[in-house]
Amino acid sequence: MPDVSKDSVTRALVGEEEAGQRLDNYLLRICKGVPKSHIYRILRSGEVRVNKKRVEAAYRLLVGDELRIPPIRIAERPAIQDDGAMVRADLPILFEDDALLAVNKPAGIAVHGGSGVSFGVIEALRRQRPQAKFLELAHRLDRETSGILLVGKKRSALTRLHDMFREAGRSADKRYLVLVSGRWMDKTRNVRAPLHKYLLENGERRVRVADEGKASHTVFHLLQRWENFSLLEAHLKTGRTHQIRVHLAHLGFPIAGDEKYGDFSLNKSLAKHGLKRMFLHAWKMSFPHPLKEDRVELEAPLPEALAGFLNHLNANESREYGEAI
Repeated sequence: MPDVSKDSVTRALVGEEEAGQRLDNYLLRICKGVPKSHIYRILRSGEVRVNKKRVEAAYRLLVGDELRIPPIRIAERPAIQDDGAMVRADLPILFEDDALLAVNKPAGIAVHGGSGVSFGVIEALRRQRPQAKFLELAHRLDRETSGILLVGKKRSALTRLHDMFREAGRSADKRYLVLVSGRWMDKTRNVRAPLHKYLLENGERRVRVADEGKASHTVFHLLQRWENFSLLEAHLKTGRTHQIRVHLAHLGFPIAGDEKYGDFSLNKSLAKHGLKRMFLHAWKMSFPHPLKEDRVELEAPLPEALAGFLNHLNANESREYGEAI
């Protein structure tokens, strides 16, 4: 990865690990701390050249491409504190080969630094594996969500994983365990409600159901039901931001412990009974291996904090319906 200079032109030669990615994504990755608006401005102005020619932001890099990057002043970033929370984070490896690895991400840890978070799962992995030449996130999980997270170890594998997740519901099968407030009655329910992203006045990102939003589809299966709560399996058919959380809140079944779209007074009560996080866990994933003929099957067990709260419900509320999970 080239060191981008703030004082002079940087020239970079694209290798096998960089090939296949979009030019804008490449620049955003190597120019940490530079606003997106500035990256796209130098692309539009033609200050970035590939093989001495102007190209679009969506141009896919090829092995041997020569890049000209103008001087860029990169914002100084505070040094990362090794307080042990991230560097020694428990990141169980569920699967690994020469193309990718799958991590069982704990709740409360961002997948990457940024937006007020200096350190995330991907930074922890890079710190723990300094010999690794390439480690990049294949998809995202919300900070409050635990479970299966894929990381590409080769550019070719990462590109195919990105393509796979853009076609969620076709080749990749992603399933989550989620506990909601309320008595869910349907054994299976297809929810098709378009989702629209917007910003609050403070700049915080939110999502709502709206006609002008993007098509979104989740299939919910009832696993267990108690007097006041229901445990569901959410099967993603599309991969929109906060999709499960917003679909459920829209239906009147907020996720237990969800501080963004949930029932805030209920969350305070749940914390007193041991549930101090959002009950959303990426527990199963099945997908074709990006570089082989095999299909990868993954499962991440329910964290103790969530399993313990289910035990609390079984002991204190009458269960009306149940299947093994």
